[in-house]
Amino acid sequence: MTTAVSLANAEDEVYWLALRMVPGLGDKKAVPLVKSYRSPHAVFRASASELMAAGLSGATAHSIASGCTFDDAAEQSRLLRKSGAVLVPCLGSAYPESLQSLYDPPLLLFCLGDTALLRSVMVGVVGTRRPSPYGTAAADRLSADLALAGATVVSGMARGIDTAAHWAALKAGGTTAAVFGSGVDHIYPAENRRLAAEIATRGVLISEFPMGTPGHPQNFPIRNRIISGLSAGVVVVEGAQYSGSAITARLAMEQGKEVFAVPGNITSKLSFAPNLLIKQGAHLVQAATDILDQLPLDCREALAARRSSQPAASVCSIESAMGPNAGLGRDLLALLRADEAVHIDGLIGKLDNWTSSEVIAALFDLELCGAIRQLPGKNFVKVWGESTLATSANTSTQIHKAY
Repeated sequence: MTTAVSLANAEDEVYWLALRMVPGLGDKKAVPLVKSYRSPHAVFRASASELMAAGLSGATAHSIASGCTFDDAAEQSRLLRKSGAVLVPCLGSAYPESLQSLYDPPLLLFCLGDTALLRSVMVGVVGTRRPSPYGTAAADRLSADLALAGATVVSGMARGIDTAAHWAALKAGGTTAAVFGSGVDHIYPAENRRLAAEIATRGVLISEFPMGTPGHPQNFPIRNRIISGLSAGVVVVEGAQYSGSAITARLAMEQGKEVFAVPGNITSKLSFAPNLLIKQGAHLVQAATDILDQLPLDCREALAARRSSQPAASVCSIESAMGPNAGLGRDLLALLRADEAVHIDGLIGKLDNWTSSEVIAALFDLELCGAIRQLPGKNFVKVWGESTLATSANTSTQIHKAY
């Protein structure tokens, strides 16, 4: 569902888009300009000399005064209609307050999905594009539990940790927001098309880049300030020293946001960013409650109010998932770990009392229930903990009691 924004008519939309398309007019100048003039219409009615007096360069002022970007704006408007996306302008009621305080807030947000989520309590979950099984398991568990607590999980829909965070929030029945480094009609990476479609239906896709913009490498560090800006806190799961997740954490610190980190193996390069953040004062995370406890009071109150309006999530048990083969399910969970993948042949070899067909069927049932995950090459990992299904139920209950 795409929620309509407060643009009076199609003409308003075109004026906002025309201002966004002016060459050389970045957000740092565009937002104060339109706030000073109170509307994009008034900006375009101003003369070049008036605009230069307002601090714009001669070339930029003449571009605005000439109205040369209206053709591009009309094409952008057509692409918006085609994709079902909407605009959220910086002067609109749907624009998130958390972005207004940025050094360079975006003039416009291009959104596909439920724009009401822009003003919900968001928690960023970010990390490497090439996670370990441990990192993926941590992102899965934390994101699902944050979603159960009523938070909107926000990330960048990149491969790896971002993708795991989005899917976990959706599978938990919660909401998620994906911030693009491209136009919202340009899905990157391409293998996440199904994920993008799910988020557009049950969450929101967000970009500050015009429709049709490819995923240029320089766009992704720019979009990271939106992830941290939207978030009440940012969780770093895994990341190298100069990774995008480390950049997002630094931006969050500069914005006065809470920063959290999942500790990792000291011999792994993927642990450099979170372990360093912990040394620098970030909150060490072992469970979602470590994050929720540190959020501002108004955020915790908003989460409680939102969760009270949501139906309780159902929890799968081994008995309901596997019936008479529940014993095999428990044996498999005992053999699997969250931080190390096990090949299917190794599992079959250790379960002499069961046929290979029974083991394969049981693995499928456990995967459907969310207790395990299959990795490439028929390798399997447990999603989390000593007894995943029981732990999921207990965690859900604890969160609902505490918040």
